[in-house]
Amino acid sequence: MFGQLEHELDLNVPASEAWDLFGTLQIGKLVEQELPQLFQKVELTEGDGGVGTVLKLTFSPGVPGPASYKEKFTKVDNEKRIKEAEVVEGGYLELGFSLFRVRFEVIEKGEDSSILKSTIEYEVKEEHAGNASLVSVQPVATIAELAKNYLNRNKTAQQAK
Repeated sequence: MFGQLEHELDLNVPASEAWDLFGTLQIGKLVEQELPQLFQKVELTEGDGGVGTVLKLTFSPGVPGPASYKEKFTKVDNEKRIKEAEVVEGGYLELGFSLFRVRFEVIEKGEDSSILKSTIEYEVKEEHAGNASLVSVQPVATIAELAKNYLNRNKTAQQAK
């Protein structure tokens, strides 16, 4: 069984600024610092932020879904501003999923605006189809809102200088 969930959020910053956050490891650091209710830890276990980078995500107690998993960056396209990560160990794979991929795409909208499109793609084995209900767009929506607030704060700080 294959499924896909999407979330879009307008950002009041140029696509290049949004990509400076999402195209690097900076988003992981920000998430760990600013979202302790969602993430207990975001650890870099391998790589430098490019394709092949592996992060271990540990969720805070009480967050629905898996307690932790490792994800690997399978695509980092700086021209198209797309980053994809797939779960490679633990988490959803232990719940009968054969694929769990998160994609962040920064789409240029205008000179000073962009859209952050977040997509979750998953494939779950038929005998575990009930676990598809564990997949939620809420974590990526929360990350998108955090990023928007962070980018807006930085924009305001830059304008004040």
